[in-house]
Amino acid sequence: MAEQLRDDRKWPIHYESVESLVPVADTVTIAIVSILSGLLYHLEGWEPASYISKSCGLAILVSALFISLLKIRGMYRPTELLALPHQIRAVCWAWITAFLVLFGALFALKIGSEISRGASVLFGLLGLVALIVHRRIIGYLLARGLAEKRFSGRNVVLIIDDLNNSDDLSSDEASMSQALMDTGFRVRRRFLFPEPGADASRQRTIIASVIDYVRGSDIEEIIVGASPDRWPDLRNFVAELRVLPFPVSFVPLGAASEMFKRPRHELGEAVCVELQRGLLSSFEHAAKRSIDLFFAGLAFVALLPLLAVVAVAIKLDSPGPVLFRQQRCGFNGKGFLIYKFRTMSVLEDGPSIVQATAGDRRFTRLGTWLRRTSIDELPQLINVLNGSMSLVGPRPHAVAHDGEFDKIVGNYAFRRRVKPGLTGWAQVHGCRGPTPTAASIEQRVEYDLWYIDNWSLSLDIAILLRTPIELIRGHNAY
Repeated sequence: MAEQLRDDRKWPIHYESVESLVPVADTVTIAIVSILSGLLYHLEGWEPASYISKSCGLAILVSALFISLLKIRGMYRPTELLALPHQIRAVCWAWITAFLVLFGALFALKIGSEISRGASVLFGLLGLVALIVHRRIIGYLLARGLAEKRFSGRNVVLIIDDLNNSDDLSSDEASMSQALMDTGFRVRRRFLFPEPGADASRQRTIIASVIDYVRGSDIEEIIVGASPDRWPDLRNFVAELRVLPFPVSFVPLGAASEMFKRPRHELGEAVCVELQRGLLSSFEHAAKRSIDLFFAGLAFVALLPLLAVVAVAIKLDSPGPVLFRQQRCGFNGKGFLIYKFRTMSVLEDGPSIVQATAGDRRFTRLGTWLRRTSIDELPQLINVLNGSMSLVGPRPHAVAHDGEFDKIVGNYAFRRRVKPGLTGWAQVHGCRGPTPTAASIEQRVEYDLWYIDNWSLSLDIAILLRTPIELIRGHNAY
């Protein structure tokens, strides 16, 4: 009776179907918002047949792009749907990208004349709000379904590898059993997989027991949990279960099971397992590079008159070159020459470099002002354009200082996992100028590593918007 009540409380949805249902729900949400946007914008002259067909066509195109972008990143997996902050960032990124790409193409090719720009903007704003609310609802329902064991599932037989050679379940086995129950599977019977080195009669006895129990029962699937190290035994064992017309699934357990949690792809006829992924996917790398080229190129052209005036002023102010070049350590430890306007009477670039301090006698008359306003950093737009730097990233230090900081902060070298930047997360938090103490270096590295671990295009844009505010404050700028 109690089991019947539990079954009555279950939703008519399988946990495995969530990944397929959410894209459908996204499409419906986008279609409804598209129709409502057209209705609200053209409230007086609303023509149902015309506007509904246009709105639905537009929704299909946007949905296709939006869903494709999220699927590429694996954002429809239930585990990802539960990570709400990450999910919302991904939704914002995919929606804005899909929206801009589609409408940019339509209007650039002059085939979007029948689409109202006002209704499109309203659609973009309302659509983003609706999708964020939609994600919150899905996250809540998914978490509730797991917590209350509401998902429907199949009746299964569980065959467990006795990793500990005991009657008690190991942590891996217990977590697998719990995961099956949480996602709706009903474990009707548990068998122990034959221990390593078991004789043939022992294996035949267990196989016969499984077959006898499953035949004529309501079992719908057999799940085997074992260590991948025992694959030869497992393959032979499962071969004997072919007499049963049910699927047999394998759940890897033990230390080697971590391999199955890693991304993988085909390498010819071989399977390649990714042990450590790059921080940015190919698409994200291309997007970041495109932003660098666009904004750095735009800024360079817009600031060209200022750059020319500053170059002439430097030449008239003191003898020496206009630009200061110094060796820096970039992405993956690759060296590059950084460009700055010369602000000192010396051009230090060697194994021993003294950091600048307030009132440093090496500053030229113009150099003090250039450093305080950070105009001396503007030639680094050239570094951004040639690919040795990015607009946003950890600030690069002189090679001589890199060696010193590497000894002070154990994970200092982790900063080199991305390109150095013209500005960064540390800089918008006031970490500018010299690093006279170990604590100041550690704080800067902490900000840099947080940026690397939490990178997103929206974070880059936020940093770029906050940079002018920090420049106006001029904190620690000398």
